[in-house]
Amino acid sequence: MYDVIIIGSGPAGYTAGIYASRARRKTILFSGLLPGGQLVGTTIVENYPGFEKGILGPELMDVMRKQTERSEAEIVDDRIVKVDFKTKPFKVFTKNKEYQGKAVIIATGADYRKLEIKGEKEYSGRGVSYCAVCDGPLFKNEILAVVGGGDAAMEESIFLSQYAKEVHVIHRRDKLKASKIMQEKAFKIKKIKFHWNTEVKEIKGDAKVQEIIVINNKTNKKEIMKVGGIFIAIGHIPNTELFKGQIKLDKKGYIALKNKTETSVKGVFAAGDVHDYNYRQAVTAAGFGCMAALDADRYLGDE
Repeated sequence: MYDVIIIGSGPAGYTAGIYASRARRKTILFSGLLPGGQLVGTTIVENYPGFEKGILGPELMDVMRKQTERSEAEIVDDRIVKVDFKTKPFKVFTKNKEYQGKAVIIATGADYRKLEIKGEKEYSGRGVSYCAVCDGPLFKNEILAVVGGGDAAMEESIFLSQYAKEVHVIHRRDKLKASKIMQEKAFKIKKIKFHWNTEVKEIKGDAKVQEIIVINNKTNKKEIMKVGGIFIAIGHIPNTELFKGQIKLDKKGYIALKNKTETSVKGVFAAGDVHDYNYRQAVTAAGFGCMAALDADRYLGDE
């Protein structure tokens, strides 16, 4: 029997583990099959406080993990495949074992929606990025491509225009899905060029991205575009499949919260990108992890 069960091991999960353990709650954290979450797939992280010269994403996650272990939280490198929040104590299941807890913190994050094209995986972290705020400053004076037509893609393009020589927005339709105000902002920036009815078919390069192959889906005409990087902004997929039918999710599939970090089930909390589709930053995820652990501690005290 554990006081706190944490599902997930990104900044939200590790921070929750630190705070829950320091509150002297018996805590177990399940890291999943990819300990550290999205940051494990990044290169240099320059916007996380405390690291003057930046830090590699995998290194940051390793440091967080060690700090969580030092706080005496138990970390299990296994994946939760089933949960039962219908009765108390709550139950979570790995493939071979059942665990029980008085409180649960969900920190399973979200995954970037991928194009699933040749070269995308190979050049991830070497010119392929899913976060302009994270990586944009690394591409000063480069010609960049942004894939997408929603608000996120416009935000990425506007942000990148501060650093890039040119920003080419590649959208598969003939008009944007973004809000009018975001469209107006993007259209006003001369550095941003729009390519309508266009899709990326392949990403190519040497040590890093050097070009992309695009096709016009109306004329089938192929074109090679020379770019120093490509930012993919076609949405996120929250890792909430496990919790369908157990807690309330919103229309986008993210966990719906009330009273700060509480889910629809009393005693079950959520932190990080699994509910937050506005900010999606490591530092905000860590902040939510802290909040969820404090809320769980208060809940256990009241119980």
